[in-house]
Amino acid sequence: METIIAIIILVCIIGGIVFYLYRAKKRGQTCIGCPYCKQCGSKGACGSHESTHKHQHE
Repeated sequence: METIIAIIILVCIIGGIVFYLYRAKKRGQTCIGCPYCKQCGSKGACGSHESTHKHQHE
């Protein structure tokens, strides 16, 4: 019984993550993990602008 409960919890967590990613991409966010994704003009190259984010938001 514990195995079934654990599987249900994992499925819910993974389902929530997938749903969040789907909604974020549908809204047009390019860098989902980046806190500055709405301010950044890059097209998926958020890692290349790390120094810019640090200087703008310090």
